[in-house]
Amino acid sequence: MIPARRHNDAGQALPVYITVVGGLLFLALVYFAVGQAAAKRSEAQTAADAAALAAALETRDRLTGQWLRDLRAPDQWQDIFDGRVPVGNACWRAEQLAARNDASVRCAPHGPLAYRVEATTNGTVGDTVVPGTEGRRATERATAVIEFRCSFTMPPEDADADEDAGDADADEDAEDADDAEDVELPSLLCDGKRWDLDPDDVSDLPEPQDLFDVHLAD
Repeated sequence: MIPARRHNDAGQALPVYITVVGGLLFLALVYFAVGQAAAKRSEAQTAADAAALAAALETRDRLTGQWLRDLRAPDQWQDIFDGRVPVGNACWRAEQLAARNDASVRCAPHGPLAYRVEATTNGTVGDTVVPGTEGRRATERATAVIEFRCSFTMPPEDADADEDAGDADADEDAEDADDAEDVELPSLLCDGKRWDLDPDDVSDLPEPQDLFDVHLAD
């Protein structure tokens, strides 16, 4: 009688064991699906970050180029450094970087010195035990900001300029030409480094990364 009872107990335990193992296997598959979804979100965030930064860096370089063209016109500098000059939309760079990361992107300027993008992965989460994941893509957003990192003070104007203004009208064109040659440029102070600029010597000028900081918004 006792051996028969032991056999019966073993038979009852087998279905419980199978149920527990099956439940654990299902949980493992669910965790795998969650991991796949998290990996896709990470891919989307990487694509969004890279795309936003690419657009901002392109604009930074264009602003630097505009500053170099207007180097002898320091009264134009502040508008350039504030992004209030037409340098064009750089969202095409965001699209390029998104494509390299196997994603598509929606991009738009966010004010004169920032870009906001939304990146969506081209690949999907794939087939998992969670219904609907086979066609689900991940979407994330990022904003990149361009910040002018320098300061400058315009040189003082000639005190005699106003007194002689009336007498100078006849020679205005000649004086403008002389001013263009003898213009005094402000010094730039960028993160503790001072740049004393000479309009006749452009061999040592700040680089784009000296003038602007580009970073992701918090």
